[in-house]
Amino acid sequence: MTNIGSSAQSKFIRAGVMGWPVDHSLSPKVHGYWLRHYAIEGEYIRIPVTPDEFTARLRNLQRDGFAGVNVTVPHKEAALATVDEAHPLAQRIGAVNTVVVRKDGSLYGFNTDGFGFLENLKAGFADFKTATGPAVVLGAGGAARAIVVTLLDAGTPEVRILNRTKSRAEQLADELHRIDGASLIVGDWTRRADYLDGAALLVNTTTLGMKNQLPLDLDLTALPSTALVNDIVYVPLETDLLARARIRNNPTVDGLGMLLHQARPGFEAWFGHLPDVTDELRTEVLAGI
Repeated sequence: MTNIGSSAQSKFIRAGVMGWPVDHSLSPKVHGYWLRHYAIEGEYIRIPVTPDEFTARLRNLQRDGFAGVNVTVPHKEAALATVDEAHPLAQRIGAVNTVVVRKDGSLYGFNTDGFGFLENLKAGFADFKTATGPAVVLGAGGAARAIVVTLLDAGTPEVRILNRTKSRAEQLADELHRIDGASLIVGDWTRRADYLDGAALLVNTTTLGMKNQLPLDLDLTALPSTALVNDIVYVPLETDLLARARIRNNPTVDGLGMLLHQARPGFEAWFGHLPDVTDELRTEVLAGI
């Protein structure tokens, strides 16, 4: 994605993250580390933008001197509707989380959540193969949609979606069926433990188990001991789900890597260098949590 943007490395480059609220975002710490590490002249800042202001602020990125931005809650769907062109994957996911200002001032949007998810799995457990068997995805929000699309594209033979509000999972499955012809299994949350039988991957995309949130009540008895367990929550870094999976010898991958890896394509598009995710970066980001 290096050639999407208009910024040359000979000048100061500005990027940031738009959200409401955005004070909690760790993205400035991630991008700030890479800017220092690669000795790039630039900055990455938080940009608090209300929903009412969002479209105008996004359209004015070039005027305000930005090479592009990340977009976070609650603006990802509005970003898709605002950009001049969106990558087909972003259109299928229904959301844009990364925007690049092109040379002519037009806006190009794409979505890196699925990339971050898959790269995190590869980095955390190199032996995992998406085509090995069924995947169980807990949740039906934006992150779940990106992950489901990514798993389907990566050859996962069956995806089972479980959400506390079943109608949201059914809506997600119906939309992806219309777009891709994808065949997805929507399960009942009350019977969620049953759907773990035979799974090769379990992913929690809900806030259950996050700090200051309700716990994730899920019996893992039916889950094969070979199944990879991933929680996209990273506060705490080891959630109760991951701790219980580790005790029963399931391979586990925490959620921090998804945050770090999803940031890489945007950094490359704005600043001209595809950065690495290192232990030093993880340590620095964790220190700010």
